[in-house]
Amino acid sequence: MKFTDGYWRKRTGLTVLHPAHLQDSTVGPDSLTVYAATRPVHHRGDTLNAPLITVTCTAPAPDVIRVTVEHFQGEEPRTPAFAIAEQPVDAAVDDLSLTSGALTAKFTAGEVWGLDFLAGGRRITGSGWKGMGVVDTQDGGHYVHEQLDLGVGEAVYGLGERFGPLVKNGQSIDIWNEDGGTSSEQAYKNVPFYFTNGGYGVLVDHPGKVSFEVASEMVSRTQFSVAGQSLSYLVIYGPTPAEVIRKYTALTGRPALPPAWSFGLWLTTSFTTSYDEETVNKFIGGMADRDLPLSVFHFDTFWMREFSWCDFEWDTRVFPDPAGMLKRLADRGLRVCLWINPYIAQRSALFAEARANGYLVRKANGDVFQWDLWQAGMGLVDFTNPDAREWYAGKLRVLAEMGVDAFKSDFGERVPTDVVWHDGSDPERMHNYYTQIYNQVVFDVLREVRGEGEAVLFARSATVGGQQFPVHWGGDNSSTFESMAESLRGGLSLMSSGFGFWSHDIGGFEGMPDPAVFKRWIAFGMLSSHSRLHGSSSYRVPWNFDEEAVDVLRSFTHLKYRLMPYLFGAAREAHLDGLPVMRPMALAFPGDPAVTHLDRQYLLGGDLLVAPVFSAAGDVSYYVPAGRWTKYLTGESVEGPAWIRETHGFDSVPLLVRPGAVIPVGARQDKPDYDYRDGVTLRLFEPAEGRTAVVVPGPAGSDSVFTVVREGSTVRIGRSGEALPWRVQVGSEITGLSADQDSCALTLG
Repeated sequence: MKFTDGYWRKRTGLTVLHPAHLQDSTVGPDSLTVYAATRPVHHRGDTLNAPLITVTCTAPAPDVIRVTVEHFQGEEPRTPAFAIAEQPVDAAVDDLSLTSGALTAKFTAGEVWGLDFLAGGRRITGSGWKGMGVVDTQDGGHYVHEQLDLGVGEAVYGLGERFGPLVKNGQSIDIWNEDGGTSSEQAYKNVPFYFTNGGYGVLVDHPGKVSFEVASEMVSRTQFSVAGQSLSYLVIYGPTPAEVIRKYTALTGRPALPPAWSFGLWLTTSFTTSYDEETVNKFIGGMADRDLPLSVFHFDTFWMREFSWCDFEWDTRVFPDPAGMLKRLADRGLRVCLWINPYIAQRSALFAEARANGYLVRKANGDVFQWDLWQAGMGLVDFTNPDAREWYAGKLRVLAEMGVDAFKSDFGERVPTDVVWHDGSDPERMHNYYTQIYNQVVFDVLREVRGEGEAVLFARSATVGGQQFPVHWGGDNSSTFESMAESLRGGLSLMSSGFGFWSHDIGGFEGMPDPAVFKRWIAFGMLSSHSRLHGSSSYRVPWNFDEEAVDVLRSFTHLKYRLMPYLFGAAREAHLDGLPVMRPMALAFPGDPAVTHLDRQYLLGGDLLVAPVFSAAGDVSYYVPAGRWTKYLTGESVEGPAWIRETHGFDSVPLLVRPGAVIPVGARQDKPDYDYRDGVTLRLFEPAEGRTAVVVPGPAGSDSVFTVVREGSTVRIGRSGEALPWRVQVGSEITGLSADQDSCALTLG
C-alpha cells in the first residue's frame, strides 16, 4: 500500500505520524523499549497533544532481532499467529542498543530519528527519516508501516511463490493468497519474508495481508505495512543468504523429509479427462511396456462423483471396486495419491452432517457461508474447530487405511473475510493462515497411518511455516515455453522463501502442449525435486505426443533414479538445515554479481547446475561461475566464469557439475527407492586438494560415509559403513571395488 504522493507529500485523506525525537528508553533483561515523539520536544508544552510511538526490540534467537512498532496499545490480541520457535539468547542491552549474536539494533539519540542494524560494525540496513510511520485514514482505518534501506546494488528475493521477476525490486506485492494461476501477479503461496544480497532477511510477523513496496514507492527502501495499530518484524542476519535461510527455517519450521518413493515419476488421470479403472490400467501398462518406471499414480478430482466434492466416496460407476483396485496397484509397486480440497459441496452427503455439527464456516448471522464457485453451494470446513479437524481427518484416515499413500491437498486460497470462525480468529489474519491448518491436518493423518517419514502431500497453497508439510507444486500453468519459464521463476522465488521441495505440471496444465514444449519440459521436470505428468483436459502419457517423447522421458527418468543417492542427500539437507533442493543462483553464489538476476537456471542440490531449455530449436544460454565445471552428460569441461551458448537436442540439457564435487550415483534406474549404498559409484569431478566427506544414505539411517582426500596427484578414498560393493569413477575411468574393500587410492593423470 502506498502512502505518499511523491517524495514530500502524503496521499489525500491520510494522516501520517513519524517518530521524530527519541524521548527516553526502558531497558529490560532482554529487551529495549524506546519512546519517540512525532515532533521535536523542546519544552513541557510540546508534550501536550503529542503522540508517542513505542518501539520495542527483543532477541528471539541468535543473530535475530524483533522490532515491534506500536501506536495505541489497547487493541485486543488477534489470532491466528505464526508459530515462531524462539531460542534462548544472552542479549546485550543498553539505553540505545540491543545486540543478539552478531546483530545489533541501535537507535539514534535526540531529534535525528534513526534505527540502524549493524553487523560486525557495518550497517546492513536501517530505518531513517520518515521510514517508520503510523497512518490514519479518513474512513477510520489505521496502518503501520516500516521502510528499511536498500544499498546500491542490493537485490530483494522471496515473498513466496511469485511468477514475475525473481528480483523483487520495483514491485508492489500484497501478501494475500489467491487462486490466480501462474501468469498473474497473484500467488497461491504468499510468505511475508525476504532476504537480500546485503547479508540479512526480514520476516514480517503478521499472518494477514502485508503490503510490500520493494524499491517502488521509495526506490531506495523496502516498505511493508499492515492494518492496525502495531507492526512486528524480525531482522535475521546471515551473513550469507544460505545462513539467512537456515536461521529463518529454524524459527518457522524445517521441512519434513519426504519418502524416497515420492521423488519418482508421478502420472495422473489429468483433470477433466474421462477415465475409469480400465483407462488407468491402460496407462500404467503402457508406461511399463515402454520401460517408463512409474512411482506414483494420481487420481484427480473425478475419482469422486461430480457435484459432490468432497464427499470422500469413490464414484462406483467408474471405480466399482476401489479397495481391490488400490491393492492391485500396490501389487504392481505403485503408490497412490488422491485429490482433495477443503470444500464440501451442498450435494455431498457430508454437507448436512457438517452443517448440523458446526463444522462449516459461518456468516455473522449464523448461516453457513456458501457460494457456487467451484462446487455448487459449497461450504468451507472450519479447521479452527477441533471437532471439525478430527471429522475431516477421519474421512481421510479411512482412505489411507484403504491403501491411499498421499493426498493432493488442492485449493485453500479462496477463503472469505466476511465470516465468523469457531475459535474467534480474525478473518483477515485467517485468510492466508487457513492453508497452514488445512495442510497440517492432512499431513498428520498420513504420518499417523503411514508412519514417520512416509507422509507427503502435493499441496498448492501455503504461508509461513507451510514448508513443514511438503511437497508443494506451482499451480495452474499453461502449455507454453513462457509458462515454463514463469513456473521456474515461481519455484525459485518459493525456494527463496524457506521451502525445500517443489514441483510443477510437466508440459503445463492448461491446453495441450506442442511436442517440443512437452519434451523440453520433461528435462526440467525430472531435474526438479519432484516430478509429475499432469494436465487439464488432455492425457499426459508421452506416446500421445510422439515416440521421441517416450525416449526423452525414459532417459531423464532413468537419470533421476540413478541420481537418487545425491538427490536424497540434498533432501536430507533441506530437512535438517532448511536449504532447498532447488537453489537460486543468488542463494548459492552470493559473492558473484553476475548471478543477481538469473532466473532461468538453478542448482539442484549443492553441486549440479541445471539450465532448462526454453526453445523448440534447443538454443540456450547460461552462466557458469568461476572454476572448471564438467558437463555431466558428456564429460566435457567448461571454464568459468563465462556465459555459454549451446544448442541441445531433446535428449539433452545443460547439466554441469561443480568443480571438486563428488556425486554418488546409484546402481538402479527402475525405481527411486532402493538401497543407495549397494553398488554406488562415486563420480569425482576435478577433485580439490584436501578432504571431502560424502554421505550415501542407507535405509533406517544406516549410511555409508566416504572420505576423499587429494594430495597432489594422489586421491585416497575410504569408506565406513556396511560392506557393500562400490565403484569410483574419475573421468571415463571406473574402478570396481568389492564389498569388503574399504579403501582405495588413485593416481590422477
